Formats: sequence, C-alpha cells, structure tokens
Amino acid sequence: DPFDFGLIAAANALSDVYAMGGQPLTALNIVAFPTNDLPLEVLTRILAGGQDKVHEAGAVIVGGHTVVDTELKYGLAVTGRAHPDFLLTNAGARPGDQLVLTKPIGNGILATAGKRGQLSPESERAMLEAMKALNGAASRAALAVGSRCATDITGFGLLGHMSHIARASNVTLRLDLDAVPIFPGVREAVRAGFVTDGAKRNAEYLRDLVHWKKGTDEDRAILHDPQTSGGLLVCISRSRTPDYLSRVAGSVVVGEVIERGEVAIEVH
Repeated sequence: DPFDFGLIAAANALSDVYAMGGQPLTALNIVAFPTNDLPLEVLTRILAGGQDKVHEAGAVIVGGHTVVDTELKYGLAVTGRAHPDFLLTNAGARPGDQLVLTKPIGNGILATAGKRGQLSPESERAMLEAMKALNGAASRAALAVGSRCATDITGFGLLGHMSHIARASNVTLRLDLDAVPIFPGVREAVRAGFVTDGAKRNAEYLRDLVHWKKGTDEDRAILHDPQTSGGLLVCISRSRTPDYLSRVAGSVVVGEVIERGEVAIEVH
C-alpha cells in the first residue's frame, strides 16, 4: 500500500531525531518518481502517509523536492530540537548498564521475502506494524530514566549499531543471543535464502569486531540484517531498567555493557 510506504519512510526518517533524545519539528519531502510507470495517485497516497506520521510526531511538513526518475524513491529530511543537557548519544554507555531493544529485528530479511511473494500475511502484518511505529515514546522514556546513550537500529543492523556504541563509549557490549526478539517468519526466510546484500556487507565490516561465543550462520544473518525503521537500543542503569521496561511496551533486555575488552561485541 503506498500509504503504508509513506508511513514507514516517515517513521524511519523521524527516528534519527528520537535516537538523539530530540523532538521533531519540521520535515521536508524528497521524492523521485517514475511518472511514466506509476499514476500520480500513488504519489498522493505516499505523501499522505508521510504527512500523517509527521503530524503524529508533532511536527509539520514544510515543503519538498521532487524529480522524475526511473525508480520510486521517497524520504524526508527532518529537523528537531533537543536540550544540550538531555541528549542521547552513542558515547554515553557505562560498564554495568543493561542493553534494551525496543523492536524485534529481521525486517530486511522479511521485506526481501515479500518482494519475492514468499511472505505470510501474519509475518507481513507484524513487520509493517512495527515499522510504522514511532520511536518517540522509547526516546522520551530513555531520558526519563536517566539514560544518556542510545542508537536507532537501521542500515548497519543490530551488531553494526552496537559497534558504534562500543567504539564511541570505549566499552564492550555483551549480547545475549537468545534474548534478541525477532519477527515471526524470519528464520524460515533465512533458510529459504532471503539474505540481503546489505547483511553481507555488514558482516564483512564487523568481522574483526565481534567475538562469537555462540551463534549459527542463521543467527549471524539475522544480527547483521539491515533494518528499516527499527527500534532503539538503549543503555540503561541496571536499577532503572525495570522502570524503562514498564514504560515501553515490547522492550526487552538483550545484554549488558562491560569494560572494554579485545573486541567491541561479544555474542553469548
């Protein structure tokens, strides 16, 4: 549905502001549209979806740029506001913090399966609902419990974005593999061969940064999978984690921060 496409693209663009603890203010539409291949009604639906999600975030659309192209592309340039004393950055993780993930992963794999007509309605529904959900509540809850470290999970996959926290904070992140939530149908899609090229590039980038104490090739494909409109990974003081979990539905503890070791990430 073009409307859902607009919703997801907007949620993905707004996520960057939420990952920094900010509040979105304005958004600028950016569109490349194949006028010879698609009716303008498709573009209307996409823009309507994007506008709905931007308004849900409390922001406004201030215009846009549109070009004719052979491939449909839609995104938004978002500006926001954050207080300098209340920022979420990838440099604030401290040993002893717990890692909390707010959405399941694997939507890149599922989207690839969907393009091939191999995605069940149940898996598609779960994926789309999560991708359309804003990270605003998760961001505000992080600030409320005193967190100063978070990242959104997007193109670098879960492990890629974890590595950014580890390196910026000079710590090691220990991931509990069995605790990581994944969308229904992801493992079946991996077994059917629906692994993205982006995941392969992420795996190559992370090859020397991750120590795998457990994990199959299937697990590795999922943890490297690029996400669109993924959740937040938040570093939270252990004493405040229960408070955060009670504020953010679906959030899960997936690991902890430890003193810097030989690698950025340990997968247990």
